[in-house]
Parts: sequence; C-alpha cells; structure tokens
Amino acid sequence: MGVLDRIALAALPVVPTRLMRMMSLRYIAGERLEQAVERLAGLTSEGFRGALDILGEDVASETEARGIAGEYAAAADALRERKIDAYISVKPTHLGLRLSEELAHELYSQLVQHVDTLNSFVRIEMEDHTTTDATLRIFERIRESSPQRLGVALQSRLLRTSQDIDALLEGPLNVRMVKGVYLEPARIAYTDPTPIREAYLEGTRRLWERGAFVALATHDELMAEELVALAKSMGIGQDQYEFQVLLGVRTPLWRAWRDAGHPVRVYVPYGPNWRAYSTRRLKKNPEVFRHVLKDLVRR
Repeated sequence: MGVLDRIALAALPVVPTRLMRMMSLRYIAGERLEQAVERLAGLTSEGFRGALDILGEDVASETEARGIAGEYAAAADALRERKIDAYISVKPTHLGLRLSEELAHELYSQLVQHVDTLNSFVRIEMEDHTTTDATLRIFERIRESSPQRLGVALQSRLLRTSQDIDALLEGPLNVRMVKGVYLEPARIAYTDPTPIREAYLEGTRRLWERGAFVALATHDELMAEELVALAKSMGIGQDQYEFQVLLGVRTPLWRAWRDAGHPVRVYVPYGPNWRAYSTRRLKKNPEVFRHVLKDLVRR
C-alpha cells in the first residue's frame, strides 16, 4: 500500500458525510428500499441475479429486531412485485441473535414462511465465530421443514468448516461459500491466503459431492478458474452453482463471467447504516477515495 493510500485511510473517519455519500454510491444502492429495488431492476435487465441486504448488524432490542424482520418482508414483497430475480440475505445478529437464539429462530422462521408464499428464498449470513454454532442450529431447525427456501453461508477461513459441512443434515442444501471477512484468532482460523483458498476449494468440492447448490462468493479470478475446472471435472452443471459478487467490486470481472455463460448474482446492500459499510469497502480499495478527491479538485 502506497503513501497516498495510507493517508486516505487515515482520513476516512473525518471525511464529511457529503463526500462519503459520493464514494459510497459505488458500493451501496442507497438508503431506501426503492433505490435498492431500482438498482436490482437495472442489474436484472443486464442479466444478473440479485441478493438484497439491509445494512446493519447487532440490534439493541427485540422491538428493533422485529422491525428489521418486517423491513425484510417488505423488501421481499417489493422484489416479487417487480418480478426481480433476487432474494433477501439476512445477518443473524440483525434479527437479534445476540439477544436470544429463540428470537432469531422465530424471526427467520417467519421470513421463510413469508417468502414461501412468494416462491422466493432467504439466505442466513455467517458472522464472526462467536455466532457460528447458533447460526447453524437455526439453519438446520428451519431447513427440516423448508429446505428449498433457506440457505446458509460458510467461511473457508474457519478451521471448523470442513467438520461443519460433514455435520449438515441430509437433504437439499444451498450454501454460499465465502473466504470470510472477520479476522479470527489463529487458534481457530487460517490466517494466510493460501490455506484459506485451499479450504474454499475443498469445501466446495465436498458440498458438490453432497449434491449441494453452491454460491461461489468471490472476486478471486484465479480461484474462480479453479472452481470452474473443478465443476467440469465433477460434472457439475450450472444448476448447481453461481458466482456471487459485491456491488461495486471488480465489476468488469463479473461482467466477463456473465458473458462467458456463468450465472452471476450481485449482492446489493442498502439502508441508513451505509457509512460503516462504505468505510470497510474503502479500506479494501482506498484508490477509490483518491479518485473522488481528484475529481473534486478538478472542479
């Protein structure tokens, strides 16, 4: 990372809201559901599927958790109304997992019942390792009755993931494989890129052996090539995978995947808690900050 990038990162906490909004437009659809639906409609017209996320994580009360669940139900309704090929993707702590596992289970169950009437789907996201056991318990409890309407995410960074795959119950499986963005302790997680990538490939292979649909969430071009080769060697068709990408991250790459015939789903976040998410994305890609600053100077 160069000197300019380090300066940009150091300045992020004091960047004015107006400027942060300009930069965040690359990574989020806006603050309102209507903006997110419009962005997804545009992506649909370009041949991409979608996943809709309301920005936010831990909630402070049961009332807040129930309110978030209601917002997700409304989002699913809006996607159905516009006939957009997109589903909702929900963090467990956003539905109150840290308050109560039973509360989160109840709210996920309600969402799954709701999307069932819409012929849609819910993805349970995976957060840091302190939530993994409870997240998987919720997933398995609901999957018993609604296996086609619910999926989960697994992180190749965690040492436990291979055992978690083996422990998943029999039946239809839909899993998003990710490397994992949470920096976990070395005693429970891989900390170097190579073993994380190897675990990702191995986890995907084991899921495909179980007949799972695997959402390949990555922007790693070389690993994507290995995943495509693995799919071909195993006789895996396009009905058993799709690439999943983040809005605003390496867009030319996922357009190339689409043009090559691979199904691609774009993860589209929105909501009033946009600043924290945008800051995380800019820390991974500080040159965006520099480009915006240059544009302002030119004006």
